[in-house]
Amino acid sequence: MTDPAALTASAIATLACQKFLEAGAGELAKKFSTEAIAKMETLLERIWAKLMGKPRVEEVKVAIDRTHKITPEQVNQIAAYLQVAMDEDPQFANDIRRLAQEINAGKLVDQSHMTQNSIGGQAKGWQTKVEGGTAYIGDIHINQQPPQ
Repeated sequence: MTDPAALTASAIATLACQKFLEAGAGELAKKFSTEAIAKMETLLERIWAKLMGKPRVEEVKVAIDRTHKITPEQVNQIAAYLQVAMDEDPQFANDIRRLAQEINAGKLVDQSHMTQNSIGGQAKGWQTKVEGGTAYIGDIHINQQPPQ
């Protein structure tokens, strides 16, 4: 299990807003247990209560209430304010870290199987399951212009 102190404000904000990041409730249910999803709601309520009165956070909350979606930039805004609140109130930080850890414990493990058939003597194949981020696997050639 993850050390609660290792959970950053960004990770906690992402967990709290997970249902607004996912394509739908069905997708969320594939990744988390019912109990974990319920705790996400509690976590988000605690965060809103703590950050109430911050204009940027209020704007994000209104946008979420209207669209039922959140952008990664909006999650980052919440995370920035959340970090300050966690620094100022260690008890609050401990409480939401513990709740976030419980949510992480309710993450469902992908038990699906992968099948790969390689035909011929020169065949190469890689299989991987990646949850979030980018996986660079096998022969990689990235050609891009350097930033200007």
